[in-house]
Amino acid sequence: MSDLTSKSAVELAALMRAGDATSVEITAAHLERIAAVDGAYHAFLRTNPEEALETAAHVDARRSAGEELGPLAGVPIAVKDNVVTLGLETTAASRILEGWIPPYDSTVSLRLRAAGLPILGKTNMDEFAMGSSTEHSAFGPTFNPWDVERIPGGSGGGSAAAVAAFEAPLAIGSDTGGSIRQPASVTGTVGVKPTYGSVSRYGIISLASSLDQVGPAARTVLDAALLHEVIAGFDPRDSTSLPDDVPDFSGSATHRDIAGMRIAVVRELGGEGYQDGVRARFEEALDTLRELGAQIVEVSCPAMNHALAAYYLIHPAEASSNLARYDGMRYGLRVEPAEGPVTAERMMSATRGAGFGDEVKRRVILGTHALSAGYFDAYYGSAQKVRTLVQRDFAAAFEQADVLVSPTSPTTAFKFGEQLDDPMAMYLNDVATIPANLAGIPGLSLPSGLAEGLPAGFQILAPAREDARLYRVAGALEAALVEKWGGSLLELNEVAR
Repeated sequence: MSDLTSKSAVELAALMRAGDATSVEITAAHLERIAAVDGAYHAFLRTNPEEALETAAHVDARRSAGEELGPLAGVPIAVKDNVVTLGLETTAASRILEGWIPPYDSTVSLRLRAAGLPILGKTNMDEFAMGSSTEHSAFGPTFNPWDVERIPGGSGGGSAAAVAAFEAPLAIGSDTGGSIRQPASVTGTVGVKPTYGSVSRYGIISLASSLDQVGPAARTVLDAALLHEVIAGFDPRDSTSLPDDVPDFSGSATHRDIAGMRIAVVRELGGEGYQDGVRARFEEALDTLRELGAQIVEVSCPAMNHALAAYYLIHPAEASSNLARYDGMRYGLRVEPAEGPVTAERMMSATRGAGFGDEVKRRVILGTHALSAGYFDAYYGSAQKVRTLVQRDFAAAFEQADVLVSPTSPTTAFKFGEQLDDPMAMYLNDVATIPANLAGIPGLSLPSGLAEGLPAGFQILAPAREDARLYRVAGALEAALVEKWGGSLLELNEVAR
């Protein structure tokens, strides 16, 4: 492995500023790494070498001319395939969008380009972000770099695997119910779900509009904070965008002083169903926080016992509405019926039958049923009431603590196929991450150690618009854990291999 691909984004940026490496050299090294190892991991659906190297050369020229550049200028990045990218095929890992070349950029893509980050390519995902394992991609699964017989999490398994396999120092993901944080947990990386509305959703292929949020994936807390600063900020093209200034997340990540902070364990986000090793690593991380001077307390959020059920009514209902646009009429796949007359209704049926995978069909059918006459109030309406209760529980909890914590995922990465035939077991992987999406609050997952040789994650939750608190706690905890381990989990795993 090239020395350049083993470095963090901050380290790569420092090399470029010192004149010890160029963006072209760094980008080329990562493209070579992808070509060498991605056959084993399938983190990428497609790469973007020509544009990435062109962007890198442009950044190098600007730097040579003495231009003041952003802190991540020239650092390459991978982008999840539901983030629309001008001129680069974007499919959301679905056959129904195969071959679609967007005529515009998402706001996130525009901000990445403006900041000078070369886009290495588009990463694999569960189709339309529906899944917790990246087994539901129409183009084949992604494999966990820790153990290729195991899943990399989902739906953003491709982005997390690309970072964990040293194919990209940074990646963009999206989080509807944990799709950034849960993959981070099982791949030993850092993943952040920002406050809802703080990062523009314009140009993000919608799954569940009231839950979706774009965020960073990285190998360190500071790298994630710097990327968060690049993509955050108000966007008039997004009606849910918050009119807030972008905080100094990187400053919070390097603050390292958490003495006196109140950190609360959520009683309902632990216990039965959590792997012994995952619980043990969580308790050890809590002990580390105590050593750093934090006050550890416990809070109860009773409505979280019903959050999973509410989510799996709200999410399919919104997905059913959003995916109605894929009808074979306007763009994407078009399939005519094999027999009989070609009517609009029969063509739509044939197109959606051929273009959508089983998990997408399952959730669309469930969502359509939940929204149907006679069931709307009983199902969707009741789920929204539970959502309000979850939000109230969080508000009460944050009166007692600065941040809340839990294991990110109940288990480490499971083996391929173990949960494919059991949708409920698959859905339970998101039991600890879903409440944050229902409430619109920010969450972060960082590695807490190894359980039976596989990564476990530690989740931190903060009040809405207080994302900086995540980075303050996570930065301090990460520094203390890395010192104890003698290096990051990913570095130690790469050496072991």
